[in-house]
Amino acid sequence: MVLFHSMQSVTLWTVAVVILLIWFGSRRQPLAVVSAFVKALWTSRSFLFALIALILILMVNGWELTIESWLNINWDFTANIHRLEGQFVYSVQQIFNHPLITQVVSFFYIVVFQALIVGSLAIYTANGNMRMAHAVCYAIMINYIVAIPFYLFFPVNEVWSYPPAGVKFRMLDVFPSFEESYRSLSGLDNCFPSLHTSISVTVALLASQSRNRRWSIFTAISAIIIVFSIFYLGIHWLTDMVAGTMLAVFAAWMGMKLAGVQMSWGTMLPTRQKPYAKSYPNSKELL
Repeated sequence: MVLFHSMQSVTLWTVAVVILLIWFGSRRQPLAVVSAFVKALWTSRSFLFALIALILILMVNGWELTIESWLNINWDFTANIHRLEGQFVYSVQQIFNHPLITQVVSFFYIVVFQALIVGSLAIYTANGNMRMAHAVCYAIMINYIVAIPFYLFFPVNEVWSYPPAGVKFRMLDVFPSFEESYRSLSGLDNCFPSLHTSISVTVALLASQSRNRRWSIFTAISAIIIVFSIFYLGIHWLTDMVAGTMLAVFAAWMGMKLAGVQMSWGTMLPTRQKPYAKSYPNSKELL
């Protein structure tokens, strides 16, 4: 079954999921959340600058393929990665293979992944949790700042594109025009580290510190599905996932440190949601 016919359908699905996640994570009307987000941008210069910096980093990532063509790098580490881990991804694809699984994991890989970032920013600002909103901006920026040099100078091709791996690109089952519509956003050799892994795990780690139990649980489940999807769909190597996870831990830690968030890794999922002010009695909204 085809889920996505074009990037327009991806955009529509993403908007719908963002709205749903905003309602789910904040327990507020989406329009009220949007209003709170705009107010946060208007009243907090530091948050506005952090968001602008994040957008600029995303734009640089969009230019990565152009920069890569200018550099004209002719080395490739794909064979080395394959020799290191063998047929791991092939084995995953052989064990798990069902049309329904393909649809679910593809939806998470394409739509839920990007909705998690937008949803996190909206939910934290709506709940007045400005330090966590700052932490999301900083952590996502760190992910891209670290990953982009690897994409430029340590090219590793996607698993399905390397014939000895024997892996099928299952994304085409639900998004037949993926190569024409989506490929310009993600280069074929931009594998190491896996940003789908690092960003989804980063969002989950940050959520675990937000005192928002339902958002913590959802982001953790989403991260697990997205990490599974990179193997099931035949996109990333196990090495990419390991590197992405390490990057996520570093980015989440640095993001919270820069935002002044008090970290408590021992309480990943609190028993009940607590107001942000009670969690950090001495903190004030960043200005």
